[in-house]
Amino acid sequence: SPAAQVALARRFGEVQTHVMNQYHADGYPELYLLSNLTPEGGVPSGNHPDRGTLVWHTDGSWQRRTGLATFMFAVEIPANGGETHFADMYSGYSGLPADVRARIDPLHVVHNLDFSRSRRHGEEPMTEAQRKAAPPATHPVVRTHPDTHRKSLFLGDHAEYIVELPYQEGRALIERLNVDSVACAAVYHHTWRPNQLVVWDNRCLLHRATEYDTVHERRVIRRCTVLTPEETGYV
Repeated sequence: SPAAQVALARRFGEVQTHVMNQYHADGYPELYLLSNLTPEGGVPSGNHPDRGTLVWHTDGSWQRRTGLATFMFAVEIPANGGETHFADMYSGYSGLPADVRARIDPLHVVHNLDFSRSRRHGEEPMTEAQRKAAPPATHPVVRTHPDTHRKSLFLGDHAEYIVELPYQEGRALIERLNVDSVACAAVYHHTWRPNQLVVWDNRCLLHRATEYDTVHERRVIRRCTVLTPEETGYV
């Protein structure tokens, strides 16, 4: 149930209340609902709820306290499509050429929800209040996982620019790394079943959804994300 999903996530830490409050679900601001159904009649609308989810990203990277783990529950799934793919950023980083790794190790990247939202879902931009509540956040391009002590790449679609580089040069580097790292990575394709919960570590994974027929198929997914604890220093 929605209550059980939130209660389970809370056992792992503080649960994010997403700034995009139009996605809050079932009376729980911690839940983020991805549904193509109309709120009035509960029938497929033909619209994708968030096309940014179709691009490789990691949840909460645009916050100072990034996402620790995401708890995603499938309520309804389409007969075809609507999968979730996961790319391991340990291998995504280690598979890059040595000279590329040496170049990016000391760099920092600015993650910006307004940037990614505007280019993927420009017809429904963030409000001014939402922008103020979600200012851009700066993180290392390469982070060392606090539990495994392994290096992983920390980019994805929310990454806007590199602090140490001119804007366009940094944009080109981010776009290239987002492609090359996934090509190097171990990738898992998950096909959902109804009433299935999947939990993953945002600190070392990128993920994306796949397309489905939003006109004739039904897809209802709700998720919540636990934030990285302040005391870890891994923010």
